[in-house]
Amino acid sequence: MTISDVNRSGRREVKIMDEIELKVHDMSSTLQPADAYALVLEEVNGNRKLPIIIGSLEAQAIKVVMMEYKMPRPLTHDLFLTVTKELGAALKKVLIYKVKDGVYYSYLFLEKEGEVFKIDSRTSDAIALAMRCGCPVYTTNEIMESEQLHEVGNTAFSVNVNTVDVVMLKEALSKAIEEENYEQASRLRDEIKRREQEEENTIV
Repeated sequence: MTISDVNRSGRREVKIMDEIELKVHDMSSTLQPADAYALVLEEVNGNRKLPIIIGSLEAQAIKVVMMEYKMPRPLTHDLFLTVTKELGAALKKVLIYKVKDGVYYSYLFLEKEGEVFKIDSRTSDAIALAMRCGCPVYTTNEIMESEQLHEVGNTAFSVNVNTVDVVMLKEALSKAIEEENYEQASRLRDEIKRREQEEENTIV
């Protein structure tokens, strides 16, 4: 469900009614391959958690903010916000609007003199920017419902296979075969084939 507002520039801005505000809950480095991290976001007014798989460089950009560490020189995200401020604009919010084959898609909403600009962004970059300037991060209720972490034990959680990219799926497949977990291997193989077929169809 959506509702449209007209900003001061006369441009019509579409707002999503079921936006869920998120906060950074934790980040884990226990995944394979070794340079993969799980960034876990949690809804502000609830208990559902959303896992996002990111690389080591992206994790570092977020971790320095989580630890409140002051870098001697500005990182790329700091530079972006400085330039944005000097140009008279401000980052107002981030929206994670889609997830497909392990990739999350986000928008940055920048405002300048009452006009709102929507810019496509990698989700890891969007979150790193939001954490630096204190702007809110949202996703849709649909994404939260379909991709949330599910508790399977006192300390274990399972994630939707859609959250993981093909490289990690193939590594999980090799591990499942090695452990003789053929039921899991079959599901992983089918998912890999589905994605590869979709990619071939897109190229054609």
